[in-house]
Order: sequence, then structure tokens, then C-alpha cells
Amino acid sequence: MLSVGGRESEDRNPGGARAGTGRWHDPVMSLTERRLALALLDRQLLLERHRLDVAEAVRRLCALQAQSPASPYLALWNRLREFAPEDLDAAFAEGRLVKATLMRLTLHAVHAEDYAPFRAAMLGTLRGARLYDRRFKATGLTPADADALLPELAGFLERPRTGAEVEREVTGRHGEHAYRVWWALRAFAPVRHAPVGGPWSFAHRNSYRASGAAAAPSPEEAAAGVRRLLLAYLGAFGPASASDFARFTLLTRGTITTALEGLGDQVVRVPGPGRAALFDLAGATVPDEDTPAPPRLLPMWDGTLLAHAVPGRLMPPEYRPLVVRRNGDVLPCLLVDGQVAGVWRATGEGVELTAFRPLGKAAWQGLAEEAEKLSALLADRDPAVYRRYGHWWEKGFPYAERTVVTT
Repeated sequence: MLSVGGRESEDRNPGGARAGTGRWHDPVMSLTERRLALALLDRQLLLERHRLDVAEAVRRLCALQAQSPASPYLALWNRLREFAPEDLDAAFAEGRLVKATLMRLTLHAVHAEDYAPFRAAMLGTLRGARLYDRRFKATGLTPADADALLPELAGFLERPRTGAEVEREVTGRHGEHAYRVWWALRAFAPVRHAPVGGPWSFAHRNSYRASGAAAAPSPEEAAAGVRRLLLAYLGAFGPASASDFARFTLLTRGTITTALEGLGDQVVRVPGPGRAALFDLAGATVPDEDTPAPPRLLPMWDGTLLAHAVPGRLMPPEYRPLVVRRNGDVLPCLLVDGQVAGVWRATGEGVELTAFRPLGKAAWQGLAEEAEKLSALLADRDPAVYRRYGHWWEKGFPYAERTVVTT
């Protein structure tokens, strides 16, 4: 038996994958594209909303994209029953969740206990991407010079500081190159973003403080971090290939191969479509082929759209150029039956839903109900959330249907 049917929220392992009596070793049954998409939705808590503490939910999701301050809030609203934004405010303020530069050199929110090992896993990639970039090289400094700044930086960031304050501190030593030095350091130094208040705990003008993680974890700690990150990734996004994990992290293929070998029988190879080998947690299962997937309004840069090789599990290839813009913006999406079907935005009138293809009455009703709930969430926080990205709508979309849901 390859999977366990149903969508109950109990009996899951800490990584988020559903636990069951069947294993992936059946040589006859092979996963379909549909079942891989359902596995992703299930592990991402998108087949039904769950009752979970916000920090525990983030841990089960591996990490939440956090480039936009609002996105972690909307991600959890999609996934948790009776989600209260104040609970996420408190988790950030109390340090139970950490916002920092991690996978793909982008901002993520992670459980505090996962931050240090995830950073250890990513540190080589983070350092290489910044210290060997032409912008840092133009300063005339070496990687050793950058490392020498870390103790002083940690002391300066014992309390929250704005980026401008850090640059002024660095200016005394590096003058005109202060911005470039700080641009490099903030990506790989043990630094987290400090909450600054409403509406979403963080602002687009960031504040920083020392994270307390080791500046230079040992090679053994880095290897253990990669293994821990890979287990968390498979629990939240699996089954997946080495290329998928590389896409999620930007880690090298050799690093990933070593981690897979080091995990032994904790990870197994599973049969699936295509040539790429798929891996999953031993004993993990996926939903049945006919499991329904409810409508959802995903936030910008939702992890489900960025965790696998292009185009991903939920993105019809023809819609990718519409949703993923050339500068890297990933727009807020409509999910219908587990697939991207359009985009949404908040306007002065309500939540505008744009479908790229004709949708049935039931789909529109489900999306409208979600939009009404979202409007209620935004009303007390930021009714025009993501307004700075409105220019993508001004440029226009080829669409089949569009409606505005008002409250």
C-alpha cells in the first residue's frame, strides 16, 4: 500500500509528512503528477486548515518566504484554523520565530531552533554569493577582511539597528564602500531581522540585530545542518529530487548527494514520473488521486511555488510568465483544484480575483468565500496589502474572467 487516504491532521511526524503503515518500496506503483501535487498541498497544510501553534506550523512547513512583511501572515492564514495575526506578532517578538537571509539568499521565517542549523547548512552558499560578487570585490577587501568585521558587527547589533545606522558605523572604516560591505555582511553574518511593529511586525526598511548563532560553524555542523534541512524539506515539500532541493536552497549537487548518503535509511527512493530520482522520508505517504483540493489565495512568493524545479508542482507552464515576473516577483495566486489558475490583489474596493481560464460556478464561489475571509483579515492590518506591486496589474494580464469581492 503506497498511501493512506483521508486528510486528518493527526499522526504526522515532526517533519510534516503523513505517517502511515505503507512504505515507498512498492516496485509496482508509481506516483503521478497529480499525487505529487497533492503530497505538496497536504504537507503544506493546504488541503485543510489545521489547529497549530504558529511556531510549530512554521517548523512543519520548513520555512516561510518572508521578502514581503505580509507574506508569512497570509501564508499561515491559508493554512491554520482561526489564525490570529497577533499570535505571529508575538512569536516574532519573543524570538520563537526568526526572520533572516537563508535559502536562495532570500528572507525566510523559520523556527528559532532551526535557524542555527539551517544557517550552518547555507553559510557556504551565502558567503560565496556575496564575497565573490563583483560588487564586494570592487571594495578591494578580501573574504578574510569581511570575516574580521563580524565580532565588531555582533557587538554593534546587541540592540536593534537600522541598515542606515550600520552603514554609518562601517563608514568610519570603509568610507564610500560602506554600503557594499554591509550588503555582503547582512547576507551571511549571524544577523536576524528585528521586529519594528505593525502592521506586519517588519517594515520594508529593515532593522537588524545579532542572532547569537556561531559566526563560523564547523564543517561537521555544516554537514549536520544540510541533513537537518533536507529532512525538513522533504517533510514539507516531498517527495522531491536532488534538483528540487537544489532549487529550494542553491546548494551544490555534491553537497546534496553527501547529505542523502549520510541520512541512510531515513530517506528512501520512490517511484515517480520522469527521469529524475525522487526521495522521501521513510514511511511517508501521499493522498489518494481523487482527493479534493480546496481554493486558496496564496501570498506573494509562497514557498509552494518555489520549492521544486521549474515550473513546479502547482504551476501550469503557460501561466509561469504571468505569475513569476522577470525581476523575480512571484505574484499572489489563486489556487483552484490544487493548481494556479490566476492572481489576486487587494484594492480599495475589495479583493480583485483574475482568472487566466474560465472557472466553474463552484470554483468562483469557493474563491469568493476565501476573498471575503481575507478582506476581514486585512481590514485591521493593511487593506491594500502588496500595493507597491500594483504596476504588474497596470501592465495587464490576458484573462478569461475577473471579479472584485467586496465585504
